[in-house]
Amino acid sequence: MDGILRKNANVSIGDKVIVRQATVREAAVVKIAPGEQTIQLSRSESSLKAVKKRLLDYVLMEGDIVPLQLLGSVTYLYVVQTRPSGPVILTDETQLIIVDKSPTTFRMPRVTYEDIGGMKEVIERVRELVELPLKHPELFKKLGIEPPKGILLYGPPGCGKTLLAKAVAAESDAYFIAINGPEIMSKYYGESEQRLREIFDEARKNAPAIIFIDEIDAIAPKREEVVGEVEKRVVAQLLTLMDGLEGRGDIVVIGATNRVHAVDPALRRPGRFDREIEIPMPDKQGRLEILQIHSRNVPLSEDVSLEKIAEVTHGFTGADLAALVKEAALNALRRVLPKINLDEEIPPEIYDSLKVSMNDFIQALKVINPSGLREFLVEIPEVRWDDIGGLESVKQELRETVEWPLKYPEGFSRLGIEPPKGILLYGPPGCGKTLLAKAVATESGANFIAIKGPEILSKWVGESEKAIREIFRKARTYAPAVVFFDEIDALAPVRGFAADSYVSERVVSQLLTELDSVERLNRVVVVAATNRPDLVDPALLRPGRIEKLVYVPPPDFRTRLEILKVHTRRTPLDVDVDLEELARATEGFSGADLAALVREAALNALREDINASKVKAKHFKEALAKVTPSLTPEIVKFFESWVLKTKQRLPKSVSHPYQI
Repeated sequence: MDGILRKNANVSIGDKVIVRQATVREAAVVKIAPGEQTIQLSRSESSLKAVKKRLLDYVLMEGDIVPLQLLGSVTYLYVVQTRPSGPVILTDETQLIIVDKSPTTFRMPRVTYEDIGGMKEVIERVRELVELPLKHPELFKKLGIEPPKGILLYGPPGCGKTLLAKAVAAESDAYFIAINGPEIMSKYYGESEQRLREIFDEARKNAPAIIFIDEIDAIAPKREEVVGEVEKRVVAQLLTLMDGLEGRGDIVVIGATNRVHAVDPALRRPGRFDREIEIPMPDKQGRLEILQIHSRNVPLSEDVSLEKIAEVTHGFTGADLAALVKEAALNALRRVLPKINLDEEIPPEIYDSLKVSMNDFIQALKVINPSGLREFLVEIPEVRWDDIGGLESVKQELRETVEWPLKYPEGFSRLGIEPPKGILLYGPPGCGKTLLAKAVATESGANFIAIKGPEILSKWVGESEKAIREIFRKARTYAPAVVFFDEIDALAPVRGFAADSYVSERVVSQLLTELDSVERLNRVVVVAATNRPDLVDPALLRPGRIEKLVYVPPPDFRTRLEILKVHTRRTPLDVDVDLEELARATEGFSGADLAALVREAALNALREDINASKVKAKHFKEALAKVTPSLTPEIVKFFESWVLKTKQRLPKSVSHPYQI
């Protein structure tokens, strides 16, 4: 039974009911009234016909609430009167009358438990803490214990904390008072505390009642951290109201916050907020349920697969998924807008053609990002493995480290091993390290957080370490995630040689503790890139931290040929261009040099003739005279010696970085 049926039957979840067969008669007259905050129904012939068509063969009773889908949105109707009385069925002969207002005020169940997806366990825990004490207090009296009086809901923004509190209020039929954190604050002395007392008095008079305090961190912050006296007095008043000399009665207080560590610790003890319930990020099944809820009144095409959308929306909260469905629907609307004349009435066939397709969802995914990662998320250009020439062994290493733990976690758990936490890509400049990281982001489908080494550093003491902590906290929350540190040698240099105020040393220490701390990095992979591996602190490169060291070598002949094929994919070449010959002639060229070579050859063709349609061999010959290789034998030799050093795991003959 959904929320509407439960309201009509005057029962709630868990109640026992007796079902009897009813004698249903044909209705002669049915009077209905539109519910509050729904679209207005006109008394025109067409409107009556549309409503009647939807209600044919529907069993009604006086006092019922009937959900009706009109013009794509759900309208709630209230059955004012039926003739004859009792259960009736609507037929073609029934006279349907629409009245302006229902004689009795009826409260619509705005939010029911069916409107919340992916929170089955949380709902059960909240129900046993809220509904049971309000409905059956005698159970607790029999046990000789006080029922729980406070629940603190915490979790990332947009996960459904407020929605859950609304559903609990609607389903339990308790008197509901909502306090939106800052609205009780006043500039006058003592007035904020007075407002709190009035709210608790009102709840006491209308018990059983629920007081819901949204954004509780705004009115009850840690007293040792706030400067103003008002905040301290409000916290003290809240403490005395929740656990003072006066009994609180049948009042349950529900608090919600996304900054649980900012709430005063005195509130977070038994007797005040007895239980702290975390609202987690929705998993794949949870995301599917949320998508089904938000798209239940949306006309979807047959090609729409909500399961696929749930798979690719890692790190999306319920609010993000609601925005995704809305954006997809707007995309569908944009398709039919050219056919609509806004000054005239919209024809019915336009309404019938309005359907949301899978392509609309794909386009919406480009616009909607996980809201919690907005400050870290970067627009990753679509780079696939095919866009990277050669480097097959490096690609395989990255697949094993990043893709496998996300796609086949059961394989790792079956063999009882933890997936690698991090991978370091090192090699000469321009050989494709950053490009590989971009491909990892695109191919894995995980949330990608890109950090450019030096941007973390701040002039304020402690800010750099705080930035690292925040990055890993977000990555844990919105897992699966790939954290990419470009130029990590700038962020984590070898300790003991710092000439600055030891900022970099503290950053290295913070990085080490985040990678190998008490809090597990579950489904978070760190990918780092550098062309100076000798400057990176060795403590960072041990197993359990950034344990895989992958050398991205200068391209050999075969790899250079693959890179040239990739870069000339969209460039029309003349028949006299031999890519194999070019690959042989470009010894010492990096991937970036080869890209520059193709670009220079194309520019040479345009210089010769601005209307040129093909790039010829002579253009490449001219480009070879201009573009010089950036990889010298010294650079290659340096990296090859470092590869040897890492393979031998720092033998005694090689000077240890810690030796001064």
